[in-house]
Amino acid sequence: MTQSDSSLQSQNPISSAQNSVENVHRAVSHALSHPTSQTLDEAQNAINKAEKSVDQATMHSDSSAVQQLAQELTEEEARLQNNQ
Repeated sequence: MTQSDSSLQSQNPISSAQNSVENVHRAVSHALSHPTSQTLDEAQNAINKAEKSVDQATMHSDSSAVQQLAQELTEEEARLQNNQ
């Protein structure tokens, strides 16, 4: 295993939360531009996963970065709900 392979597998909770929130943004944008039951379900699943990921990051750090991720997630949830 190369060093870069190892670093890809050892994400910390904050970077995992960042990735999850980015996935939510993409999923919500896709659901809003192509509203089907499948895309809406995918967006909701991404939100659920990101909530767990952000909670996990919060347990490791109460930094402003984690707080910002939580705020972004809340905004994405509202964006999805307001457009359904």
